[in-house]
Amino acid sequence: MIFKRMLWVVAMGVVLLTLRAALSNNAAATDHPAKEAKKTAPRLPAPGTYTIDPVHSFAYFGAWHHVVGLVRGRFEKVEGTITVSQDLEACGVDVTIDASSISTQNSERDEDLRGPDFFDAKKFPAMMYRGRGIRRASDGSWLLDGSLTIRGVTKAVPLTFTFNGAFPDTKPGKPTRVAFHGTAATKRAEFGMVRDNVLELGVPPAPGSDVAIEIDVEADATNPKQ
Repeated sequence: MIFKRMLWVVAMGVVLLTLRAALSNNAAATDHPAKEAKKTAPRLPAPGTYTIDPVHSFAYFGAWHHVVGLVRGRFEKVEGTITVSQDLEACGVDVTIDASSISTQNSERDEDLRGPDFFDAKKFPAMMYRGRGIRRASDGSWLLDGSLTIRGVTKAVPLTFTFNGAFPDTKPGKPTRVAFHGTAATKRAEFGMVRDNVLELGVPPAPGSDVAIEIDVEADATNPKQ
């Protein structure tokens, strides 16, 4: 009786191991196309000019605050163009951001930031980012050596970005829509923003910067090249 019971336990163990192996193989087979799709995903959209959709594009920032804090916000109005070319040196971006569209979810702070001590939006209503020529980074993203202009001051601010892909559900007759995500960093003192806590300007969260920038962009093809 005991011997039969032992045989039954062994048999059940074999069955369970067999089922587990089968499930693992099925999962691997299911994962395989996704992995392959990721490997073969386009590095850039088709060559041409893409116009940024201001309704679906945002520039976010996180600014170091009193050494240990972080204030986050975004700009609601972003517009411009993205140029894609087979010649990487001809690729580029031209972006304009409405300085008065800043939002940190606090009206008093937003008005202060629009004032002369910070963005001085009445005198300098627009911030601009311009760049030409891209190169591949080791992690698969792209690098653009562009320049950022705030308050009439222009500084070199490299941009790291990824192409997220083209919309799969574009309706017939509508332009191709693509999406990008970019990150950058800078130091606000370089643009004359030094009011309040000078100490925090010397203790940035990353070497050489105290403001982290993120931008999410959707753009439509305006003159795709064949």
